[in-house]
Amino acid sequence: MNYKALVVEELCPDVFECKVRSRVIDDLPPGDVLIRVKYSSLNYKDVLSASGNKAITKDYPHTPGIDAAGMIEESNTDELATGKAVIVSGYDLGMNTSGGFGQCIRVPASWVVPLPEGLGLKQSMVYGTAGFTAGMSVEKIVESVQPDEGEVLVIGATGGVGSVAVAILAKLGYKVVAVSGKAEAKDFLEKLGAEEVIGRESLQKNLDRPLAKARWAGVVDTVGGELLAAAVKSTKPLGVVTCCGNVASPDLPLNVYPFILRGVTLIGIDAQNCGMAVRKRIWEKLAEDWKPSSLEKMYKEVSLHELSDEMDKMQKASHMGKVLVNLDL
Repeated sequence: MNYKALVVEELCPDVFECKVRSRVIDDLPPGDVLIRVKYSSLNYKDVLSASGNKAITKDYPHTPGIDAAGMIEESNTDELATGKAVIVSGYDLGMNTSGGFGQCIRVPASWVVPLPEGLGLKQSMVYGTAGFTAGMSVEKIVESVQPDEGEVLVIGATGGVGSVAVAILAKLGYKVVAVSGKAEAKDFLEKLGAEEVIGRESLQKNLDRPLAKARWAGVVDTVGGELLAAAVKSTKPLGVVTCCGNVASPDLPLNVYPFILRGVTLIGIDAQNCGMAVRKRIWEKLAEDWKPSSLEKMYKEVSLHELSDEMDKMQKASHMGKVLVNLDL
């Protein structure tokens, strides 16, 4: 059986090309479950894989796509029957295992999450790994911070993780302050539920001080570096800060004062390797109580042929919201 996929090839050392090509099922790796992919979602890790970053993907040719949602075509396990709607995200999908930018994937059964009731295949990929990561971050905020305890800051708010975090937190009754470096982002973020939108410079102005004036009851950070450090320094006593990205920097220029004088908690979010129990719990919340009414306003739908342009935008940080990939277009 033939299927189409975005294939990244290494033409010569450090020169890579992306093209939509015809593939056959035998090209796929061995696995327990064969899935016909209907939708995928564009993530920064896909951009790195497609650009030839060998810290992400070791061998080429390769099909990226760390997200996939579709229907089971073949299965060797009773729990995952043929015809069942499922989600696969994280683990090694799209990194060194052929990913969701192809119409078919074959993966271990332990990677597969049954699609929760209340969530369509398309909606699940409007969330994708970014939305799932946002859900994990929100859960840590909700466990420790009540809506009446103060503002929650979201850094990198126009990206996939940040935009979903803004929408979920607003739905749950939190006063959300969004940070964005894009002047045109204010209207987009306010429609998602942000009560205030501030620039990066507003957050960074006290970066050189050991502690800044306490303002945030909670923080969802998606970028790392100086913005994360500034947010930690201005978090209220017993506040909670989550971090899940390093697009600004993997380094954290920070002292211990926020932790030993204010009791601030910094929590790392690992959406790639978390266990199945966590995955099912977060996806259930995203399908039900946490599903924002603005979900349908948060994405742009593209075909495989349009993906290269969207990856360029993401690499230049000029995109907003989510990019949904329709494998049937």
